[in-house]
Amino acid sequence: MTQVSLTELIAGAQAGLLVSFPTDTVPALAATPEKAGLIFAAKQRSQDKPLILMAACAEDLWPYVKGNEKEYKIWQELVHQYWPGALTLVLPASDFVPKVMNPNDPTTIGIRVPKSAIAQTILAKTGPLATTSANFSGQPPLQTMTEIEAQFPKVLTLASTEFPDEISGVGVPSTVVKWTGINWEILRQGAIVI
Repeated sequence: MTQVSLTELIAGAQAGLLVSFPTDTVPALAATPEKAGLIFAAKQRSQDKPLILMAACAEDLWPYVKGNEKEYKIWQELVHQYWPGALTLVLPASDFVPKVMNPNDPTTIGIRVPKSAIAQTILAKTGPLATTSANFSGQPPLQTMTEIEAQFPKVLTLASTEFPDEISGVGVPSTVVKWTGINWEILRQGAIVI
């Protein structure tokens, strides 16, 4: 049985274990950024598919990106409009981002703040986590903690008794937009339409 309490899940993530918890989109498979390799291994995920850095608030993510003053202003305008929410920004990565987060292109990083009280509670305690949908690569995202526990028996999953009042995500992944240096390019159309 790998369903654990909120406290146990946070402690497990801080100790470098793989964890899973609900978000506003689909449940996340998560680890500390330095342990992102565990996610690639568990999902059987190709190295050319980068992970997303998820945090409780935008302020926790800015150290992981780099840009000029004008770019930060543009990025922050979009963040104020859509975060917390189902929008992932792919921005130039700072030296704080471990290369294992995006092995094929360590110059960029996807960042997001979920609109989920339980996810924000976890991320506020753990700090930013490397995340992706909880599923084997190429398969549809799993929707429940029970499904995740069955497919990933060694991953610490948050017991559903820990979030009885929170509605699980919409079941649609986040929209992913990449900063080109001039404007935004949509890489994946998801839950938010820009």
